Amino acid sequence: MSLRSEVEERLRAHGVRPTAQRVEIGMLLLAQPCHLSAEQLITRLRNAGSGISKATVYNTLNLFARQGIVREVAVDPSRLFYDSTNHGHHHFYNEDTGELIDIDPAQVVLGAFPEPPPGTDATSVELVIRVRNRR
Repeated sequence: MSLRSEVEERLRAHGVRPTAQRVEIGMLLLAQPCHLSAEQLITRLRNAGSGISKATVYNTLNLFARQGIVREVAVDPSRLFYDSTNHGHHHFYNEDTGELIDIDPAQVVLGAFPEPPPGTDATSVELVIRVRNRR
């Protein structure tokens, strides 16, 4: 099965109509596990000769996140990544390079968590460990 067909199938499975622009974005974002910001994705699209508008990219990323195709990872208030691995997991964020790196779940040992407020259930725990290059 071709990558295009796989992307179209994945979009449909998540209730998203596979338009040409959505499939083009999906082919870059879903071909392999990756963490991309909207700007990084736009740069890749431009380098591939795409004329998809910035607004369409942002709208598509928001749709993909809402439908569970990708996960949003906020590393700070102004930096959002879209993670093609859509199950909960943890990351290192390199503040020097801007790179987001998956952490092997076997390397993370978390202790007890507080009870959530009355009437609520905890839905996920996501850890982002900020790192810098050694000087």
